[in-house]
Formats: sequence, structure tokens, C-alpha cells
Amino acid sequence: MQLTLAVLFSAALTSVTAEQRVSYDGYKAYSIVTGDDGQAIRDKLSDLDFVALTVHEASDHFDVAIAPDDVSEFEALGLESSVISDDLGAEFAEESIFEDYYSTSDSSLDKRQASALPALSWFNSYHTYADHRLFFNDLNAAFSQNSEIFVAGKSYQGRDIYGIHFWGAGGKGKKPAVYFHATVHAREWIAAPVEEYHAWQLINGYLTNDTQITAIVDSYDFYFIPFSNPDGFVYTQTTNRLWRKNRQPRSSSSCIGTDNNRNWPFQWSLSGGASTNPCDEDYKGLAASDTPEITTLVNYTKSINTNGIKLFIDFHSYGQYILQPYGYNCGIYPANINKQLSVANQVATRIFAYSGARYTTGASCSTLYATTGSAPDYQSGVAGAEYAWTIELRPSSSSGGGFVLPANLILTTAREQWEGLKTLFAAI
Repeated sequence: MQLTLAVLFSAALTSVTAEQRVSYDGYKAYSIVTGDDGQAIRDKLSDLDFVALTVHEASDHFDVAIAPDDVSEFEALGLESSVISDDLGAEFAEESIFEDYYSTSDSSLDKRQASALPALSWFNSYHTYADHRLFFNDLNAAFSQNSEIFVAGKSYQGRDIYGIHFWGAGGKGKKPAVYFHATVHAREWIAAPVEEYHAWQLINGYLTNDTQITAIVDSYDFYFIPFSNPDGFVYTQTTNRLWRKNRQPRSSSSCIGTDNNRNWPFQWSLSGGASTNPCDEDYKGLAASDTPEITTLVNYTKSINTNGIKLFIDFHSYGQYILQPYGYNCGIYPANINKQLSVANQVATRIFAYSGARYTTGASCSTLYATTGSAPDYQSGVAGAEYAWTIELRPSSSSGGGFVLPANLILTTAREQWEGLKTLFAAI
């Protein structure tokens, strides 16, 4: 029997032990070559217990995790495939070994220590939601004259959608906005650390009088939100590592969650770029902006858009893409698309020169797949952001770990993105 992620999650939620951690111990993951007939492959898998690891089936392959009791039966099918994980559960366990974080805002520290930026050892491992909040508080404490922590609003379960706002010469709220989101898809853990590394580097450069960084910070107001889906992220750490959506129930279905990156109020009603089935991973909701998270983020976007939005980036994983609008139509582009593509190519070239990682650039719909109600489309089509990008981070494919990027690649990924970001600022 096929188990999509949504069905598996729903079953876990409606059982007696509703919040028991979903185990992937012994699940073996494969990338199956599909050719031009992906449906035929799905039909052959229909009697097996498996989890689809991709939301949108690629044109030439389909990635699945097979339950341990069905591995032999899967292999007996003789499908052309390659193993991408021998044991997902073991990989999840290794990834979830979090290093302790000692806040620099701790009242027991002396004044000098308490004003210091967090150590870069933060990026040696992944962290809990609570520690991420401490990290942002410490960034603020180290740059207290030029920064503030803000709460844009609340998630469905009442968690703060928080971020940091910082600025340079001239005071706050006086310059065009640079606006970053991360972790709208809960299982994409690498997104928040990359955004945090950007904030760390910008603040550190300003504090140490780096002329290049000072010029950048003096030119913009920066707004960084590390978790635009905090409920989903917490759920990946407590219950189901592969959860994607928010945690909002719908009265019409036993399935939980909406894909907040299909819920923004721009071209939401179009078909083909999202699902109307509440059990699907890209479920769009019942109406545009009908999740509390997107209502919050729409309102917050309006509140900071007094001097225009120069740059918006929504960080995701995985695939190594730098994508420009639009997702809703493969034949429609922003007026400055040629400039955006030129800058994106410069960023990709710099990343490759720095680390050897190849990032693909292009308009979202034609380069990857169609999406409706996405954040970059809204930021470009409604908020008027000059640059509105999605960046899909490492790895390049499921064979590199997919959503489970090893902790030892956090800093590598962050550093190559930082090189790209400096190139981006120089080009715009």
C-alpha cells in the first residue's frame, strides 16, 4: 500500500498515541529512474508501504523511502534505481545530535562577554527552536544600538513569528528593505542557519569596520525571519522529521496542514501550481491568505514596505537553484527579468568559483515547476520587490542527502551563500 507523506502523518495524528514520534528506522531510500512514464512506476509500487520523498515528481526519476518489511519486495520488482539512504532513521538520529548553545546574553557573563556575537561554533550542528530564538537575541544584544527583535505575529499554535531588524547610518526605517524568509517548509532545516549566517556576517562586518560590509548595511534596512512556519519546524523535531506544511487543521478533512508557500494572495486561484486536496503536500488552503502565518506575513510585508523592497529571498532546500519570478505562469516575467537573471548568474558563478557547487538559475516556473500563491511571486507582483528570489540550497539532489544535509555541511553551505550574497549586493 502506498503511503504518501500526508497520509502517513495523518495516521500518526489520529491514532491513540497522536504525538508519538514517527519512526523511519530501517526505511531504505531509492531514486527510481522513471523515463517518460512515472505513473507506471507508481502503479508498480501501489502494494508497498513507501513514503514519497519529493512533492513534485521529476521528469526522469522518483524518490521513495521503502518500509523495512517491504524492501525485499521492492528490490524484486527489478526497477532501475539507486540507493540514496540505507537507513533514513539512522541519518535522522545523527542529524539530531544538537550541540549545546550557551547564550552570550546570559546574565552570569561579564559585560564584555555579554556584548559579543555568538561564536561560529553555532553552525557546527542543527539546533532547537528555543536555541534559535536565543541566537537571534544574542545578535541583537551585540548590535543593540542598530537592531531590534520584532514579532510579526503568531502561528496557528501561538508561536511567535519573530525576526531581527537591523540598520546602519541614518537610523532605522529610512532605507529600502532587504527581506529574508526561511523554513516555510518545515523539514528544510538548512534554511535558517544560512539566513542566520548572513545576519552574523553583516553585523560582524559592521562592528569590525569592514568597509565593504559597512557600505552594504548603511544602504538598507534588513529584516530576517528564520521561521515563517515555526509550528511545522517544531513538529519536525518532536514528532515527524519529514513534515512540510503548517499545523492548521481543516474541518473538511482529517489531514493536517497547508503549504504556506502556496497560500500567498497573488495568483492563488489559478490551477496547476498547487493542490486543492488537504492531504497533499502542496495543499493551497481554502482561500488565499487563510493561514495565520501568511496573514501575518502579508501584513508585516506591508508595514515594512515604506521605502520599497530592494531584495527578497526565500531560503529553501534542496536542489541548488537560484530562481526568479514567476512561478504561476511560465510565459510571464517581471519587467527587469534580464537584470535579475544577469545578477543571479553572477551569484552562481561566484559560488562555483568559491566551492565548486553548481547552482542553476532561471525563472521559477520554466526552470523548476509551476507554483501558485508563492512568496516570491507575491513579493514581486504585489509588494513590488525589485529582486524576489527563491534559493534552493544544498544538496543538489536526493543522493546528496535531500532534506537531511549533514551537519558538517552547514558552514560550507552558509559560506558559499555568503560569497554569493556579497556578489549580489555589489551587482544591485
